[in-house]
Amino acid sequence: MPTACDRGTKCNAQGYKTSWNGYKLHIDTADCGVPIAAVLSSASMHDSLAAIPLSHLSAQRVTNLYDLMDAASCSEDIRAHCRSLGHVPLIDHNPRRGEKIAFDPPQAVRYRERTVAERTNARFKDEFGGNTLRVQGAEKVASHLMFGILALSADQLMRLRQ
Repeated sequence: MPTACDRGTKCNAQGYKTSWNGYKLHIDTADCGVPIAAVLSSASMHDSLAAIPLSHLSAQRVTNLYDLMDAASCSEDIRAHCRSLGHVPLIDHNPRRGEKIAFDPPQAVRYRERTVAERTNARFKDEFGGNTLRVQGAEKVASHLMFGILALSADQLMRLRQ
């Protein structure tokens, strides 16, 4: 995966583009909000390219049945990879100039657990230093972010203990 510092752009829910210089951290979380695996990449890399390496890391660390991903990872290659690991892929459908395919009711209930991953990302940015970095270089950025992931993991485990 590329780790060069470059420019990334995303389109938000309202259709506005947001751009930034630097890197992107991809986090895989358990359904309780504890980070399982994290991968640093260039900001310009598409999210779907990190899905397969991230799922390999997660499969080595935990046993899970479902792989929940957003519409950015909607491809037959990723679905086939999830099935090859013995997982059930629950990936939001990206219509791409067609009709959006809805989940079956049981799958829709399971897919709602994806909000846990969104909350984990938000907590990481707001509370654990993932939003603004003052270091340069992929190694320094990765180590800074991994300390934040470590602190987030410990905090989330302490919350589960209560």
